[in-house]
Amino acid sequence: MARLISIFVGLAFVVVLAYSFIVGAYTAATDDAAPTAEHEFHLHPRDAHLQSAGWTGTFDFQQVQRGYQVYKEVCSACHSLRHIAFRNLAELGYSEAEVKAEAASWQVPGIDPNTGEPAMRPALPTDSFPMVYPNNVAAAAANNNAVPPDLSLITKARHDGGNYVYSLLTGYADPSTYTHDGKSLMEEFPDFSTPPGLHFNPYFPNLNLAMAPPLAGDGQVTYADGTEATVDQMARDVSAFLVWTGEPTLQKRHQTGFPVVLFLIFATVLGFLAYRNVWRNMKH
Repeated sequence: MARLISIFVGLAFVVVLAYSFIVGAYTAATDDAAPTAEHEFHLHPRDAHLQSAGWTGTFDFQQVQRGYQVYKEVCSACHSLRHIAFRNLAELGYSEAEVKAEAASWQVPGIDPNTGEPAMRPALPTDSFPMVYPNNVAAAAANNNAVPPDLSLITKARHDGGNYVYSLLTGYADPSTYTHDGKSLMEEFPDFSTPPGLHFNPYFPNLNLAMAPPLAGDGQVTYADGTEATVDQMARDVSAFLVWTGEPTLQKRHQTGFPVVLFLIFATVLGFLAYRNVWRNMKH
C-alpha cells in the first residue's frame, strides 16, 4: 500500500512539473516582455571614425601617441595595461631613448638590493605596465565596489570596441532630462533612477556605471603636438590607443593580408586554367 501511494505521489509531482513547464513555455512564447529602460534607451556605439577601422585600416601613430598621453594622465589612475610592456611603445614611433625615459617615469614593484625587502623601482623597457591595485578586493574597495577592468584588451572584449570606448567616454548625460528619438526617459519610465555613486550613460548596458566621467572638460590634457584637447578629441585619441593595445599587429595584418588574398585568387585562377589546358582532352 505504501509503495502504491509513493507511486501516485511521484506521478502527481511529475504532472505538476510538466504543467508548470508547459504553462511557462507558452507564456514566454506568447506574451510580450514588459519594456524596460535598459532595453528602450540603451544605445549602440557611435562611429568614432578611427583610421584603424575597416579592412584596410591603419594606425595614425600621432593620434595613438596622443591617446597614450590621455591614458597616462587620466586613465592610469584606475586602469592597468598589464599585457603591454614599455618596449612596445617603440612601435608607436618613440625612440629607444624615449622608451627608456618613459619607462623610468613609472614605478613598478621590485626588490631592495640592500635589504631584500619588496620595494618600488623605476621601470625598465622590458617591464609591463604596473597594476594599479594589488588585487580585486583592493580595487573594489577603492571604487564603490566596482573593479576597474584592465584596458589592454578592452576593445577586443567589447563589441565594436573602439567605437564603444569613444561612445562611453562621451556619452554621460543627465537622466532627468535625457531624451532619445523624441522619447523622454523619465516620462517613459518614471521609476527609473541612478543609484548614489553611479552615473547615467546610455552606452552602458544597464545605463548606470560606477565610473565617473573621466574626461571632465576640454584642456584636461596638454598635447605635446599642440592639438586642441577637447573632450571629443581626447576620447577619440585614447580609443585609438586602446585599439592598438588590443591588436598591435592590426596594421601589419592588413598590409600582409590583402597581397596574400590577391595571390591566392591569382593562383586559383592560374591552377584552373592549367587544369583546363592540361586535362581538356582527357576523359574524366
